[in-house]
Amino acid sequence: MKNITIEKVVVRENGLFQELLVIWETSVRATHFFLTEEDIPKLRTQVKAALAVIDTLIVAKDDSYKPIAFMGIQDGKLEMLFISSENRGDGVGKTLISYGIKEYHVESLDVNEQNPQALGFYEHMGFEVYERSEFDEQGNHFPILHMRLKR
Repeated sequence: MKNITIEKVVVRENGLFQELLVIWETSVRATHFFLTEEDIPKLRTQVKAALAVIDTLIVAKDDSYKPIAFMGIQDGKLEMLFISSENRGDGVGKTLISYGIKEYHVESLDVNEQNPQALGFYEHMGFEVYERSEFDEQGNHFPILHMRLKR
């Protein structure tokens, strides 16, 4: 794995949000094949709003201090985890999840049922499905699997 720096975002500003939205979009286009081109701009707006209010925002940066991944945590729940498409498979996601579990007591998350790569990753990291919802939190017909850390 490359050398990465993990840090909690203290100052939330538009420049950082723009960088994180690029990561979000490259990640989504690489994994969320069920989304349409019309879905992405709508979701981008929701993600930008979430970045501003999520309790804990963690960013992984590469050697040049460029953001390559981020996660958002709220009350022990992983609300978002996105890795830039060029850094997928480099161990960044595993590092972030492990950090979130250890430092922020992450014990649950939701994953799109139509994203089998993410489901497999979270299962590998020790999470298990305990419930399914037909719709996401915004009421979109994207079935969600609710997962929790195995004890």
